[in-house]
Amino acid sequence: MRETPDLAPASREEIEPLYVAAAEATATGSKSFYFATRFFPPHLARAAHAVYWFCRHTDDLVDEAPSMEVGAAALDEWEQALARAWDAGRREEPILRIFVETAHQFRIPREYPFELIEGMRMDLQGTHYADFASLREFCYRVASVVGLMMCHVIGFRDPAPAHAIDLGIAMQLTNILRDVGEDLRRGRVYLPAEDLEHFGYSVEDLRGAVIDDRFRALMQFQILRAEEYYQRAEPGIAMLHADGQFAVRVAADVYRGILREIEQNGYDVFGRRAVVPSSRKAWITARSMAVPMARHTMHRLAFWKSMNA
Repeated sequence: MRETPDLAPASREEIEPLYVAAAEATATGSKSFYFATRFFPPHLARAAHAVYWFCRHTDDLVDEAPSMEVGAAALDEWEQALARAWDAGRREEPILRIFVETAHQFRIPREYPFELIEGMRMDLQGTHYADFASLREFCYRVASVVGLMMCHVIGFRDPAPAHAIDLGIAMQLTNILRDVGEDLRRGRVYLPAEDLEHFGYSVEDLRGAVIDDRFRALMQFQILRAEEYYQRAEPGIAMLHADGQFAVRVAADVYRGILREIEQNGYDVFGRRAVVPSSRKAWITARSMAVPMARHTMHRLAFWKSMNA
């Protein structure tokens, strides 16, 4: 049985409001992620919220920066503060205080949060990707490393991390497809240039919000690519500690549902944001719960048939 980590008693009263703030930041920043964390045991949920708060703030340093220079300076300062908190134990900044505490409790490798910062630097330096290989590197840094951190929070056996990398890429590709219009308004294009060229669709077409057969074919291709990564990630869920398997399955299925919403919206990612409604999240949760139960029942039936043969 996996032991539940305890916070240091002397700091619990001081630290507790920060975990509440982290949960609020998660609920505000990502409804899908927060929804999934409701299926974690409490100690895993609070750790997940601490990880998310750190990742969200790191992302906001880029998204909310008025210029590339300001964003770069903010990332540099944040990286230095993280290094001080991690290595020297100086944790004045509230977000870092609970993130580093969580990272040390669950033995999250040091390189993961710093890799995330490098991914945000990629975002600052330009978001026009020539091919999928370069986009995949970005997805790894800003999303897969989050999945790798969560592997350590939940507990795992090998080769779960390899599948977590695939799930992170799948989720980030889903974000990219959902946010095409929003990213354009920020001057960002994440769809690889080689794919645009293959389907005869230009950046100018994107800026004009052109939805035609070329764009639909382009989007279908991107969705199939994301689906492939979701499928590759699937075996890794069973390699996680039992306490976290269901929550991760729900998170993956809800995120995957965004792709279905994009399709149902007629691939209009310029004026409509694909969101999985609460009713569908409830259905996805019920389905996620039912499938393992059905498999268990089938295995039991097969066992009894073999015994009575």
